Amino acid sequence: MNERAPEPSADITLLLREWRAGGRDALDRLVPLVYDELHAIASRHMARERTGSVQPTSLVNEAYLKLVDQRRVEWQNRAHFFAIAAQVMRRILLDHARRRLRGKRGGGAVRVELTEIGVPDAGVDPVDVLAIDRALSELQRLDPDQARIVELRFFGGLTVEETAAVVGSSAATVKREWAVAKAWLYRSLTASRPEP
Repeated sequence: MNERAPEPSADITLLLREWRAGGRDALDRLVPLVYDELHAIASRHMARERTGSVQPTSLVNEAYLKLVDQRRVEWQNRAHFFAIAAQVMRRILLDHARRRLRGKRGGGAVRVELTEIGVPDAGVDPVDVLAIDRALSELQRLDPDQARIVELRFFGGLTVEETAAVVGSSAATVKREWAVAKAWLYRSLTASRPEP
């Protein structure tokens, strides 16, 4: 199987900085390097959706258009770029979910499997993206660092090491905070559910 070797993170970081400085050529060279990973992030998001209202390619294209407008961002590195991309995709999916709910008066919410955030799945039904967003917003209010780690790990698909680089912590701290945040989200998302 002949797979193309991924470009080094330094190349992506350099192109991000050139792009921010106004180099259109840098953006043209950057897109092919990041497209496959953006598509993988979109596919992870879409795998959680039960209704499939948006296709991964459409999500990548919509996110790309929004990312192109992010010229004022101080791109730190590859992980930072993909963290922002994941956040943009999450917001796009939330907007789509809200539009669908408005149209159906509460029906057809986007469903997400709790197992995707690594919590026990014994008898737990899928929950909707809007419920996860509400829980994450509450976590943001209580502990912004944990909420950021959840965004990077769950929505961005970043590794523990990449997440640590973006948030400026050690990998051990990220692992610990990730475990606590997952437990908190699980309790939050299942608290209002009746016991079986």
